[in-house]
Order: sequence, then C-alpha cells, then structure tokens
Amino acid sequence: MNSPAKLVIFDWDGTLFDSVGQIVASLQFAAQQFQQPLTNADAKSIIGLGLPEVAQRLFPAVPELHTDILQAYSDHYVANSSGDSWFEGVAHMLADLQQQGVKLAVATGKSRKGLDRVLKQTNSEELFVTTRAASETHSKPHPLMLEEILAETGVQAEHAIMVGDTSYDLEMAQNIAMPSVGVSYGVHAPELLAQFNPVCIVDDVAALHSALLAKVQWKPAV
Repeated sequence: MNSPAKLVIFDWDGTLFDSVGQIVASLQFAAQQFQQPLTNADAKSIIGLGLPEVAQRLFPAVPELHTDILQAYSDHYVANSSGDSWFEGVAHMLADLQQQGVKLAVATGKSRKGLDRVLKQTNSEELFVTTRAASETHSKPHPLMLEEILAETGVQAEHAIMVGDTSYDLEMAQNIAMPSVGVSYGVHAPELLAQFNPVCIVDDVAALHSALLAKVQWKPAV
C-alpha cells in the first residue's frame, strides 16, 4: 500500500535557494582579507555545515582568526546576496505540496539570523511549519535538528523525507533512518550523494516536484 510522506524537510542553500555562487564568493573574500588560501572547490565543499564547522574545516591552522573570518564572510554575504532567489519552480513546488496537505520544514546550516533574513526575503515564513538553523542545534550531519523537527510536528521518521544537495543532508537523514532525496543541481556530485542511499537523486526542481508528489511507498533508509 502506498504511503505518501506527511512531512518534507528541505535544506536551503543549493536545494531551494540559488545561493551557492555567492556563498563561495563571500568565503573567498573573507579568506583573502586574512591572507588565507582557499580554493573554490574547498569553499563549495563545506556548504551545508554550520559556520563554526566551516571555519574549523577551511582554516584549521588559524583558530584565533575564526571569529573575524566568519564576520567578514557574513558581512560580505549580506551586502551582496540581495539578488539571490529560489531556483526556478521552487515557489510552485512548495505551494503545491502545501495544498496537498504535506507539512513543510527547513533544516539548514545557516544561522538563525541568516535563515530569518532569507525567509523574509522570499516571503515564505508561512509556508513552513517549523525551521531549524545550525546555530541553535547541532550542525549536520548530526541528526538533532531532524529529531527536533519530528518531535515538534509529531511525525515519525519513516513518514518524513529529507531533501538536500549535500552528503551532510543525506547522512543526517540516514543517521535516523529517514528517507531522503538528493538533488544534483547544488553542491555535491550524484556519486557522493548516492553513498547515503537516497530514495532517488533528481537533476532539477521539476523532477524533484514530481518525485515528491509521486504516491510511492517511502522505505526507511538502511
């Protein structure tokens, strides 16, 4: 018997929001201000983690500079990201899912301040029944933010699904046997996403929309 997901939890950057390019540019700007080497590939690879984890991974040799580097990143991002927006088709997909009676949530590596800013920017506060930011819980791939969302919504993990563009998203879901869908148009390659046993990997928002509307039997991740 088919059992559609009752709750869909989305990552933000690279999944709903077309912001990866600006995140990389702002990380590069911050690194240059403090004469720290940083490749585009390395900057892109950490998108999805909380900011403290980003600093630890990208700049492990200069922990004394982490606060200043992150502040430079945040200031540059806020000053230059006003043109960032949802990927084409996201607004329609979210509205359609909501009309189908599916609960929607967000689990992101952004700070609460940053998430609240982009929720307001996209006029989407009312679309999501709850949201979690890395600054108020554990960073991905620790599953605490998913556990908190499940507890708040009263939905069991097997009746929810995590949608994300990084291995951190899918590993987080796998850690509590929650089904997941990977999207290949964001940060991590399909080969990396596949290692965490998503139900499927889709190449664009239209395919994601179709996958989420399909009344299939979501099976818990192994």
